[in-house]
Amino acid sequence: MQARVGDTVMRTAVAAGVAGIIGECGGCMNCLTCHCYIPAEVAERIPPASEDEAAMLDVVALAQANSRLCCQIVVTEALDGARFEIPEWQG
Repeated sequence: MQARVGDTVMRTAVAAGVAGIIGECGGCMNCLTCHCYIPAEVAERIPPASEDEAAMLDVVALAQANSRLCCQIVVTEALDGARFEIPEWQG
């Protein structure tokens, strides 16, 4: 599935049926069902987490330094070819 520029990574993953990404809140950043890990080569192509996102990630089980909520990552041309990792326990 081709992601559309302007959509979020979460919406793209849900539309593609990616196991482990539910997006229960629809992208309002209050359910944590779109948690993912960002590889270093992708992290440099996206803005850092907002203060609100970082606060939400503080309560994610098994959060890592590269944890993000993919509902907060907007698809841009810079993300062409990017891959995101889903925690094993989540998928």
